[in-house]
This record gives sequence, structure tokens and C-alpha cells, in this order.
Amino acid sequence: MKIYTRTGDDGSTGLLGAGRVPKSSPRVEAYGAVDELNACLGVLRSLGEAGFDADLEAIQGRLFTVGALLAVTGPDPPPRLGTVTDADVAALEAVIDRLEADLPPLRNFILPAGTPLAAHLHLARTVCRRAERRVVALLQHEKVDLAIVRYLNRLADLLFVMARAANRRGGGAEVEWRSS
Repeated sequence: MKIYTRTGDDGSTGLLGAGRVPKSSPRVEAYGAVDELNACLGVLRSLGEAGFDADLEAIQGRLFTVGALLAVTGPDPPPRLGTVTDADVAALEAVIDRLEADLPPLRNFILPAGTPLAAHLHLARTVCRRAERRVVALLQHEKVDLAIVRYLNRLADLLFVMARAANRRGGGAEVEWRSS
């Protein structure tokens, strides 16, 4: 099987269901942003931070599920795709709580910087927020499981906390934002 099919050369793409849509459709924008986020997490994992690898690998698996669910047309996704549930959101919250236990309280906004790992985590956080915005935009036109929105919202929080933890572990400074 070849990777190219030429069916998208007209600017359309097929979804998991009937029909084709423009590649600029809100649904394609939403699952495309989730795919971009997943690739960012792959870059993070390549940096070799053992303390986050297992969590990030599990998240990547859930993001494949999120992307697949966003690519489905019709009322009910096939069961083989899986689901995203509030238990998945709670799992992210548990990691946040575990990491925050070793961090000083946050008293101000911090600049997205620090160690290379922390900087990449901050970048992934912003990509996650974009994916969340794309899913919310899709929600204005079509039915989307709100557990997906909650999952992406909490994932962005987790990536922020991971960035703080990476700076703490790696000796990177947290520079507080000061208005001028």
C-alpha cells in the first residue's frame, strides 16, 4: 500500500464515516491540532526525561483516541476507537497533584522558559491550548463529547506543571513575569 492516494489533491479529505470534507473544515482543524500536539509529545519523549516518559506515552495513546473520535462523522463512533472519559481526566489530575507536591507555590505568572525540556513542555502546552480551542470551535457546529474538551484542558495544565517540575529537576530558573 502506498502512502499517497492522490484523493486529497483537490483539498478534501475523508473522515471516519461517509463523505469528504475540505481540509480546512473545523473537524479537520480539530483533529489536526491534536495530531500536532501528539507530535510535540513525541519530541518531548525523545529528550529522554525518564520521569515523564511513561506518562507522556500513555497520553499519546489517549490523544490517538481523541483524534480518531474527532474524525468520526455520524452520531456514534465505532466502539473499537475507544472513548475519553472523566477517569482519563482524573488520571491527569493525579499526575498534576503528584508533581505539584514537590513544587513551591506559584505566586505570579512565569515566563515560558528554562531548561530545554521545560521550554519544549511550555511549547507543547500552547499547542494543547490551540487544540482545545479548535475542539471548542468544532463544538459550536457539531456534537463533540465534552470529556474531550475537559481532557485537553487538564492536559494543558499538566504540561505546565511538568515544565515547572522539569525546571526544578534540571536547575532551570522560573522567571516571574513583571509588568512594566
